[in-house]
Amino acid sequence: MTSSPIRGRPRRATAHIRVRLTHAVLGVLAGAGWLVLPVMTAEARDPVPAAPFGPTASAAAPRQDGTSATDLALPLAAGAAALALAGYGCVRRTRRTRSRTTPGSGPAPRPATGPADAERQARAALRLADDCVRTSREELSFVRDRFGELRTEPFGRALRTAETELAAAFALWRRYEDGVPGEAGALLRAPAGVTGRCAEAGRRLDAQAAALDRLRGFAADGPETDGDRGGDGAGDEDGSVSAEGGVGAALEVAERRFRDLTARAGTARSTLAALRRSYPPSATAYVTGYAEQATDRLVFATARLNAARRAADTGDSREAVRQLRAGEGAVAQAGMLVGGVEGLAARLAEAAGLLPAALAGAEAERAAAERDPGRHASPGAERTLAAVRAELDGGAYDPLDVLRRITRASGRDAGTGAGVLDTAALLVARASVAAAEEFVAVHRGAVGAPARARLAQAVRELDAGHAGRADTAAGEARELAGRDVRAHGTAYADGDPAGTAGAVLAGILLAESADDGVPPAYGGPRTRSRHHP
Repeated sequence: MTSSPIRGRPRRATAHIRVRLTHAVLGVLAGAGWLVLPVMTAEARDPVPAAPFGPTASAAAPRQDGTSATDLALPLAAGAAALALAGYGCVRRTRRTRSRTTPGSGPAPRPATGPADAERQARAALRLADDCVRTSREELSFVRDRFGELRTEPFGRALRTAETELAAAFALWRRYEDGVPGEAGALLRAPAGVTGRCAEAGRRLDAQAAALDRLRGFAADGPETDGDRGGDGAGDEDGSVSAEGGVGAALEVAERRFRDLTARAGTARSTLAALRRSYPPSATAYVTGYAEQATDRLVFATARLNAARRAADTGDSREAVRQLRAGEGAVAQAGMLVGGVEGLAARLAEAAGLLPAALAGAEAERAAAERDPGRHASPGAERTLAAVRAELDGGAYDPLDVLRRITRASGRDAGTGAGVLDTAALLVARASVAAAEEFVAVHRGAVGAPARARLAQAVRELDAGHAGRADTAAGEARELAGRDVRAHGTAYADGDPAGTAGAVLAGILLAESADDGVPPAYGGPRTRSRHHP
């Protein structure tokens, strides 16, 4: 049942109007009384006895009849003020009456936040929450390397909850973009729901940020002990850590991963060169520049980890933590870039091995469809398969793209079956989602909410087994993210030897200045920038 708009009006507003009206009337009556009082007393007999006749009496000033202008000035001013206040109150009441939303009382007021503002706030909230989740996931990976899964479970649980809230927010936003639900009121409330979901995701991460710093030995209020932890076993093996000792142990984890990535980056460069010799440029297009970007991230990480070591040696734990977090962010992204090249090589090899069986399966399905008029045959399937056979016989080809065309010609959207075509469809979808995920992650300083929403949709479709739709959504996400990066501009200028612009584009730093750059940390919007200079 819909409540009456009148019932939604605050009752205190009516009481305030009555009070102000009463004050105005009393003011007018008081002013009028003050004006009338001198006139009423003007003809009254003087109660003071008359002085005797004589020289003194003759020298006295003659008696004046009536009142002087001076006597009337103050009452007139008071009355004018009361009338002015009453008029002002009347005007305000008239304006409020015209702007009421009750039926027949005039046009509705402009909302404080219109639909365009609500959409803008929702997009900003999605982008911020996505950044918080990604940064928290990266830092938590370093914490797990040091403390293990069991001791970091509270932080992992908070991260999973935040990921769930963010996924729900992205799903709601996509429904809103598609005009679902159709009911106007629910559609207008959708951006507020998106913003609320994002706020809850950030709140979950904010609630664990201080505990994570204590576990790592970063807390300004001293080390964490078993008593502080409630006996859950989190912290160092000896039960306490100092700020400098915490940074030192964290540096060892980051430097160990850094050394491993340095070796893998060289191998990835050789792998990429081999892929370019074996496949056409389209097969490796999306990882073009990954090796160079990984090298840039490692160079940036070298400078930041060295600075963290120097700050820790001098006892400047706050600066050590700031530099360490910047170095960890660079190492994490270098790992993603190197992993992207390695993953592409593995998927191309798997696709090439799957191609003959997938092609045979697609041709068998087409033949069966021709024999059975009741079976659905994809239009143009015969032409597509003929073109694929010609391409395979012609030399270099992109195995993933060929598989994509085969599965689409066979009408394979769902990849939940055990057949070769379902396996091929899932492989193509996973490759597309991985490519979009890597690109968004290492360019998140420039990528906006639309690309992130398409990527989230691709993940949902992939989890549901809708391989074809996941592949399409991931391709849209990659294209939108590429537009955002091109609009942002290049980050690799000759005048940026420290790699700061690239770090800002990657989301490793939250400011353009190398000295004042804030590295984001595990946490939501309230705590992610706590490691400021």
